[in-house]
Amino acid sequence: MAQKLELTQQNRQTQQLSTMQIAVANLVELPITELVDKVRDEMLDNAALEEADDENAAGLDRQPGSPDDNASKDHADDDIPSDNPDEDYAEAAATDADSYDDNTDLYSAGGDEMGDYLSPDDVPAYLQERAEQGNARDEGRIAASTSFYDELQQQMGEHNLNAHQRTLMEYLIGSLDHNGFLTKEPATLADEMAIYHGVETTAEELEEVLKVLQRFEPRGIGARNLQECLRLQLTDPDHRTRYTAAALTVVDKYFKDFTSCRWDSLQAKLKLGDDDFAHVRHELTHLNPMPGRALSESNEVEAPTIVPDFFLRVTDTDDIHISLNRGDLPELRISPAFKESVEQYAGKDRRLLSRAQKDAYTYARKKVEAAQTFLTLLARRKHTLSTVMKAIADVQRDFFINNDDEAYLRPLTLREIAERVDMDISTISRVSNSKYVQTVYGTYPLRFFFSSQFTTGEGEELSQRKVMAALGDLLAQEDPTHPLPDEELAAKLKENGFNVARRTVAKYRDLLGYPTARLRKIKGRSIR
Repeated sequence: MAQKLELTQQNRQTQQLSTMQIAVANLVELPITELVDKVRDEMLDNAALEEADDENAAGLDRQPGSPDDNASKDHADDDIPSDNPDEDYAEAAATDADSYDDNTDLYSAGGDEMGDYLSPDDVPAYLQERAEQGNARDEGRIAASTSFYDELQQQMGEHNLNAHQRTLMEYLIGSLDHNGFLTKEPATLADEMAIYHGVETTAEELEEVLKVLQRFEPRGIGARNLQECLRLQLTDPDHRTRYTAAALTVVDKYFKDFTSCRWDSLQAKLKLGDDDFAHVRHELTHLNPMPGRALSESNEVEAPTIVPDFFLRVTDTDDIHISLNRGDLPELRISPAFKESVEQYAGKDRRLLSRAQKDAYTYARKKVEAAQTFLTLLARRKHTLSTVMKAIADVQRDFFINNDDEAYLRPLTLREIAERVDMDISTISRVSNSKYVQTVYGTYPLRFFFSSQFTTGEGEELSQRKVMAALGDLLAQEDPTHPLPDEELAAKLKENGFNVARRTVAKYRDLLGYPTARLRKIKGRSIR
């Protein structure tokens, strides 16, 4: 069949985000801690942005309801010459965001790391250095930790290794996964070292060095699989008990029964009484299946702290007041010197200006417009966050005014909030993904307030959490010697008005931390 080319036309409707919309979306997504870095970088990059010299700048980390809550003013009110069509949005957005609550402080900041530079290579070295130093300081405040790779390399000094063996050991340590397992075969590692690092070795040499690595702490490091990992721990001479031999038998001969938790079968195969088998079981279940991860966690000095993005309080009259957390953000304004430079040359005939004056005007104008755009982005971010949080608070009002009682949580979806505030669902998702709100009774991720819904036989809408709470009560009250399978749990929930399928019951049971009925069955007690 002859081939031919055809030219056709097709109408297609597409949506493209503007540069401003993309910038706002990026700012909305940032939590307050990352926002601080952004605004500091913007101030370093744009000399036209500076910290406001007023008393309000000192009101950082204000709690909701404090006397300073009314003191915050939006910075986009500055009267700056600009050709930006979005210039007037800042004031409108700020006014709109503040209108729903007289006591809210709704200021946040953000920025673009690139600023006026086309690529990261164009950013001056001193700006990069200052940004890196700032990041290092912030990371030091959050947590100070060493990786388990560093910890293992320090243990190399405790063993008599020559230079070649130390090189092999370092490569083996670097090849471990985050659980501490060596998933590559020694032959593959030998080829990698020869090809990429010019180190000649054999699989046999690597096996000998691996045996040394497997004596490192914690025991189980360097195992090729879970069975070997558990065996290494049981053969540790410093941790042997009278029940270790039986536990080793389980790992070596009945490993499948062990991983399937067939305890009755194991007890029969070992021919042990209840008391002896209970000790064997205790020894097996207290082995560490992921030694590398445990070592990483033990090196953590200080856990990261959750910083709320919103403060919410309820007054004695059940009014809800919301404020944005300012964190360490400074008050921003346009530099008066730059504004004066723009105004000085704006009304003059360009032909009468010298080359130096033209350059000065162009530079000042560019920086002022960039600063004004940045402040407009801050106002849009403020408006978006405050509008979304207010909508969530309106829907979940009963939860907040009843001392954060989960029984009062309503079913809520991202789409419902998007329709309420007339925003795209992706914007709602960005706001809720990494933001937290602090109340008198605790700090909650915004995702906490979103859940699917179920309908009872009477037509009442119930949130997922109510169903999970009812399931949790059933599991907690069951007979530990005769735990209920998922089918019976689903039937009991239906009797209580929760029309839930068996697969949904299994999903929620896993979320609550309960294993299957067979694994929950323990003589005399239940596990969770």
